[in-house]
Amino acid sequence: MRHQRGTSYIAILIAVIGFAFLAKALIAVWGPYVDDRLVNSEIEALMKSSPKNIAPSKFESQMSQRLDMNGVRDLNFKDIAQVTNVDGLQVKKDYEIRKPFLLNIDIVLKFEKSFDQSSVQAK
Repeated sequence: MRHQRGTSYIAILIAVIGFAFLAKALIAVWGPYVDDRLVNSEIEALMKSSPKNIAPSKFESQMSQRLDMNGVRDLNFKDIAQVTNVDGLQVKKDYEIRKPFLLNIDIVLKFEKSFDQSSVQAK
C-alpha cells in the first residue's frame, strides 16, 4: 500500500486541459454542421414540392425565405449554391466556413453536395 499513490496533480491537469480542448473544438464545429444539415434538408424538401420547370431565381428566393424562417442567417443561399434547370432542377452546394479556434489558428469547414430533382423525388 505504501507505493500506491493514485493520480498525480499533473495528470489531472493534463486531463482537464485535454477535455477543455476537445470541448472547444466541438463547440466551434457544432453550429456549422447543424446549419449544413438544415440546408440539405430544406433543399431536398423544396425540390420535392417544386414543379420540374421552376425558374432557378424563384428556387433561390424560396430557399432564402426557408433558411431565414429556420434561423440560418449566417448563410446567403445565392453565395453557397448554384441552381440550374437545364435537364431538370439541379443544385450544387459548395462553400466553406472559417471559425477562429485558438490564437491565430482557424478551423476550416468545407461543405459540398449536389442535388438532382429527379433523384430526390425518387426517394
